[in-house]
Amino acid sequence: MSIPEVEKVLSPPLSGYRPLDGAYDEAVTAGEPRAHWRKLIGALERHGPGDLTARRDSAAKLLREHGVTYNVYGDTQGLGRSWALDVVPMVIPADEWRRVAAGLCQRARLLNLILADFYGPQRLTRDGFLPPALLYANPAFLRPCHGIAAPGNIFLFLHAVDLARSPDGQWWALADRTQAPSGAGYALENRIVLSRVLPDEFRECGVERLADFFKTMRDTLRGLAGRSAGQPSVVLLTPGPYNETYFEHVYLARYLGFPLVQGSDLTVRDRRVFLKTLEGLQPVDVILRRADDTFCDPLELRADSFLGVPGLLEAARAGNVAIANAPGSGAVETPALAAFLPGLARHLLGEELNLPSVATWWCGQEKELAYVREHLGELVVKRTFLRGGGQPIFAGAMTEPVRAELLAEIERSPGEFVAQERVPLSSAPVWQEGSLAPRPVIVRAYICATPDGFAVMPGGLARFSTTAGNMVVSMQSGGGSKDTWVLADGPVSQLTLLPPQSQIIRLDRAAAELPSRVADNLFWMGRYAERLEDTVRVLRCVLMRLTGEAGPEETPDLAALVQTLVDIDLFPAKFREGHTLAAVEREVYALIYQTHRLGALREVLARLNNIAFALRDRFSTDTWGILTKLQVDARPKPGRILVPEALALLNAIIADLAAFAGMEMENMTRGHGWRFLDIGRRIERAMNIMTLVGAALAAESARSSVLEPVLEIADSIMTYRRRYFAQPQWPTAVDVLLADDSNPRSLAFQVLALADHVANLPREAGHRRPVEARQIDVLRGLLRQIDPARLAGEQPDGYGSGLGDLLKRIALELRHLSDALTERYFTHAATRAS
Repeated sequence: MSIPEVEKVLSPPLSGYRPLDGAYDEAVTAGEPRAHWRKLIGALERHGPGDLTARRDSAAKLLREHGVTYNVYGDTQGLGRSWALDVVPMVIPADEWRRVAAGLCQRARLLNLILADFYGPQRLTRDGFLPPALLYANPAFLRPCHGIAAPGNIFLFLHAVDLARSPDGQWWALADRTQAPSGAGYALENRIVLSRVLPDEFRECGVERLADFFKTMRDTLRGLAGRSAGQPSVVLLTPGPYNETYFEHVYLARYLGFPLVQGSDLTVRDRRVFLKTLEGLQPVDVILRRADDTFCDPLELRADSFLGVPGLLEAARAGNVAIANAPGSGAVETPALAAFLPGLARHLLGEELNLPSVATWWCGQEKELAYVREHLGELVVKRTFLRGGGQPIFAGAMTEPVRAELLAEIERSPGEFVAQERVPLSSAPVWQEGSLAPRPVIVRAYICATPDGFAVMPGGLARFSTTAGNMVVSMQSGGGSKDTWVLADGPVSQLTLLPPQSQIIRLDRAAAELPSRVADNLFWMGRYAERLEDTVRVLRCVLMRLTGEAGPEETPDLAALVQTLVDIDLFPAKFREGHTLAAVEREVYALIYQTHRLGALREVLARLNNIAFALRDRFSTDTWGILTKLQVDARPKPGRILVPEALALLNAIIADLAAFAGMEMENMTRGHGWRFLDIGRRIERAMNIMTLVGAALAAESARSSVLEPVLEIADSIMTYRRRYFAQPQWPTAVDVLLADDSNPRSLAFQVLALADHVANLPREAGHRRPVEARQIDVLRGLLRQIDPARLAGEQPDGYGSGLGDLLKRIALELRHLSDALTERYFTHAATRAS
């Protein structure tokens, strides 16, 4: 389908569009669309307001389905804040982008040389090209990194520059991001979504593709390993799921084909970095880090960091691992450096700076301080050593007394402040409330190192502010994003990082390496999911027996059940001496609705949610939807608490947990991750069964009365009734709950499942049977001692101490099995031969 061009007049949807006064408008000039926008504007006109709104909603739906989030600390939307994408892209012509890209490459070369000097000879400060205070007073300059060589002399593997356009159309560099630049993954996701929402427009406009840039990233990272033979091991180091850009870390790791790891997944042995996997320690050659500089190594940098790897700098110092970007690269993020870049470009490159920075005055120099003192109301003030200068201070918007206080603070510590010219940002059309409106916009461009220099992404992450008068453009303050379309002036590359259909892919069903932390989290997710279900079933069993109860009397099974719940530490000990039905009801409500009580429904659910979020990248969209529904269904309804509403909440949670278990059994590949998820579930279920039966045995009165509630909690009441058509008795109940290996809820079934999992876990060849396999042998031997008929003897209403003691021994061995699995596969603290 061909896209018609706009000839002259601003017809809908631009008929009501009014560019901002005093700002360069990206789409419109002199009342007409700019030449490179005409095809797109024509397409928007053809679609009409209703269609554009529908396409915007489709983009939002795709983003939700892809799980795209941007987490803001303290945000009321928590860790699932949706990513905002405008349906109208930012369009830049090819010739203009070539000039910008040349300036970006020059800027990256310059900053890389500055970093090489900072962590090498430091001639720039010694020879007077840079004030020493900008280096030695800079907290981002990491002294432990001095002297650490960067592989290939690439200190700056990935560099991001925030670009803005002045009213005369000149591109300016606002800020550099050099520690661990974010946003490239969001730019890629924006492109994928918008090319689906506007497929014809994307094709007809001839937009440059992004895959070449990410291929360059991947190839450069592999080349940093410096090994002539073999496949280098590259990992992406993330601070974890609570980082604001965690989605991007997951997304880039998948797209580039690198394992996503956290600091706890890595360990340093003999000055080498290793990835802790279920198969053992695997060497790591290259780390693409997204953790900030000071968090990378708690041994030499920030001692309170749990995000880094102890000994990482020593491994880099020995040349055994390449880190991109090099630790300490944040030293050139200070906005004060912009004032010195033109002179440094002439000195280090022998060239004039092609891409100018916004006019900058560092107040640590007397002449510059005098200028700032005189023109403060016209300038934007930033902190010298906060990352990116922190939040800009618009002095012109201050009252005279407040501005005087700011000037006094600058006078007291001039080296701590930078002032920059206030340049109105350009505006771009944004689709809001059924029409196009101009909004201030900036573009974050990305530059990647190559063996021969630097390459620029043909596009970037465009961001806009929410209101026309807001010059602070930030996703954290609620701004939105745009896809950036750089138009090609020739054939568009069709490269993709996915294998082409013509390429024969080698069949490979081997389990991929699984980091020990992931296996550990899956193990505990299985345990918490089962623990939550058990808690819900217990509380539901009590509530169902409270429904319809009247008067001071209670049924024998409820009395026995309350005593059992005291024995499993779910009810307080005071209920053993006596209680009322009202007190029992209040206690159940407390266990349902209180958030910080240990073992309560919401406390267990919070643990499950935390682990689920840490494993977000391991679940399909459907599975994640079930986990999200579980959180929603567990929210209490406003108003007075009633038994029917509480029962409905518990039933909804059980249904959600059943759906999650179904997705686990039917959709997860039978790899090691699935096995550890199910191992956790089986161990927890076995412990719950034994705890419940043991507490029922301890109920000295009405032992038979408690059997029906116990069978109900264990989800085995229908199994029992189908077999015996009689009131529960201990011998038959023990058989169903403990010894029947065909009942998925029985102890015997859990032990058999655990035996199968343990037999299929990775182990080193040539070593004797591991501890966990021997633990399974012990459990099987104890299981054979459960003989319901023999243990019952002449007491059909109960057992003596024999069964209780046996259950305690089985519980102890299950704990030993859990410890053995933790030691071998999660901590790597002991030798693999055991």
